Amino acid sequence: MDKRTSHRWPLLLTILAGCFLAFGSYWILHQMQGDVPVDGDAFKNEPDYIVEKFSFVRMTADGKPHYLLSGAKLTHRPVDDTSEVELPVLQNLAPGTPPSTIVARRARIHHAQNQVDLMGQVDIKRPESPLARALRLQTEALTVFPDEDRMQSAVAVRLTLGDSTITGTGMQANNATRQLHFASRGQIVYPPKGGAPSAAMTGKP
Repeated sequence: MDKRTSHRWPLLLTILAGCFLAFGSYWILHQMQGDVPVDGDAFKNEPDYIVEKFSFVRMTADGKPHYLLSGAKLTHRPVDDTSEVELPVLQNLAPGTPPSTIVARRARIHHAQNQVDLMGQVDIKRPESPLARALRLQTEALTVFPDEDRMQSAVAVRLTLGDSTITGTGMQANNATRQLHFASRGQIVYPPKGGAPSAAMTGKP
């Protein structure tokens, strides 16, 4: 071997070893990243804020309280402008209407539609007052449109109004017009000495 070139072999081997080491490091990093792909869409539905033990008041157009919404935790997702609420409490504060309270296990608020979907042990209570009889509504799923003062449910509903009880499925209730409608056959139980509930019930025969 030529003495002029013999010293180049250790240098070449060092360069090759460095290249293989660099390539090996890149391959390991690529394999690790391949197990957890980075996708920008995966972060779009991440919440932009979370509030615990919150409450806020919705005002009417003339600046008066309309309703109060509170809960244990609120998680807002900007991708569809919705909020998930744990243990929601919705209280009616509109002037001239009997106060009522709605509780549930959880809720989803669609802010753009001003719609609240209540789920799990939904319970509405309105105490007796000079304006109306006591009311209680129980169901497992209820959609409320607070600004329109109406609500609907596609599942079984039990409504107690004074001493009368109404049960049915597929309910639509409009508090502004005092109308109550059941899509399927329902049942009304009156108190022993009468007094029909102040709501019109319709359904399939």
